[in-house]
Amino acid sequence: MNLITDIELAEFFGSTATPPGMQLINTIPEGGNDDAEVILWTTVLSFPTCLPPYYMLYKLQASCGKLRKAREVAGKALVAAARQASINIDWRAVWPGDADFTISGPARFWLFTLKAQTLFSIRLGEHAMALQLMNKLRCLDPDNSIGLDIVDSFLARSPLR
Repeated sequence: MNLITDIELAEFFGSTATPPGMQLINTIPEGGNDDAEVILWTTVLSFPTCLPPYYMLYKLQASCGKLRKAREVAGKALVAAARQASINIDWRAVWPGDADFTISGPARFWLFTLKAQTLFSIRLGEHAMALQLMNKLRCLDPDNSIGLDIVDSFLARSPLR
């Protein structure tokens, strides 16, 4: 099952999953979303510092419409990435000088996952939270290196709740 591309691996993580983690991921059957979710959860719990499985899991859950679950996994991914990037685990307390968010690795993955959290908030109708997250993203990524235009577009079309 192709949940992640080599481009995404290089751009956001700076590396692939650990070899034992990749062995688990490679057991995911084509088209088996339930099996994939179980295997990815197993990988995340077995290798909690390995970032790609978090991404694969929240991407899978979001694609299946499980937005609350996807947001929960993305929250766990933010904590794991923050610890690796040596930044605050509370996204509200992270500032531009805390890390270099432009190079691949945990800080960039953290920023990308914060973008995902924003999209989940929009899709769940949590407009106030989405605005807070978007303001933080604009502060941390003033050059729009992770493609905030798509988030702006979704935010503009979302009804106020």
